[in-house]
Amino acid sequence: MQDSVLNTQDKPLTIAVMGAGAVGCYFGALLARAGNRVTLIGRESHMQPIAAQGLRLQTASEDSFISMHTSTHASAVAGADVVLLCVKSTDTEASAEQIKPHLAAGTVVLCLQNGVDNDERTRSVLGERNPAAAVAVYVATGMEAPGHVRHFGRGELVIAPNPKAAEIVKTFGAAGIATTVSPDVRAELWQKLIINCSYNALSALTQQPYGWLVEQAGVNSVIADIVAECKSVAAADGLVLGASVDAAVQAIAQTMPGQLSSTARDVARGKPSEIDHLNGYVVRRGQALGIATPANRLLQVLVNMVQIGKSQ
Repeated sequence: MQDSVLNTQDKPLTIAVMGAGAVGCYFGALLARAGNRVTLIGRESHMQPIAAQGLRLQTASEDSFISMHTSTHASAVAGADVVLLCVKSTDTEASAEQIKPHLAAGTVVLCLQNGVDNDERTRSVLGERNPAAAVAVYVATGMEAPGHVRHFGRGELVIAPNPKAAEIVKTFGAAGIATTVSPDVRAELWQKLIINCSYNALSALTQQPYGWLVEQAGVNSVIADIVAECKSVAAADGLVLGASVDAAVQAIAQTMPGQLSSTARDVARGKPSEIDHLNGYVVRRGQALGIATPANRLLQVLVNMVQIGKSQ
């Protein structure tokens, strides 16, 4: 298949998406449509229909097929200027080990993942040869079927400073991806972590969307407890969070009332979730810093028990 549009950039980037799920496929599609060479790396069942007919991208305003290169092997990152690391947080180190032998010197790895420490964990594997940069991702997407990604809302990235930051911002912006560089991306990641801790487990345990959750008696008080614990841990960890955190938590249920969390989808499908890197991360940091986190601990334990029960 031919690319959907002609390249309009002087020097398109070569981009590899490691772990091409909903997030990676969505941003990869936009970048490919803008003329960049994009390779999706994922499971064969997912890559096969994309190789045959392109990735089906469905949004509120379009339903189209975007041609991209595909692979099922980590070696396909070879030659990439930028790698979008989109694997589950549970797979961060293993995926970094897989791509490490194939990365050219200076290739930047952007960690488009849930959680707040994936860039540190990636750097622990890759070292200084390949800069790993944290990214706060604000997008609602889902895989409707193999080779079919659906966009529900938003689509902004906040990235940590890195050697290719200016080029990334320009290239991604030309593809319609609002991208900013922030030296305080850690605070952005913590704010997103707090949002995920507030809703993901509750959505998973009830298999209900955000809007339904906040309409139930007592839920908003539970969310307030979760947020308070997260803030205490963040403060003890040296993070300065803005006053916008509470408003951001409330806004999710208002702007995405019908959205199920990614943890809810994982639990429903019997897949391992990222709960140990969401509420579980807050619990671990709380233990290390002497901060009690009973609400987050309860949610972590309950989700893990549900997952164990489904696997037996």
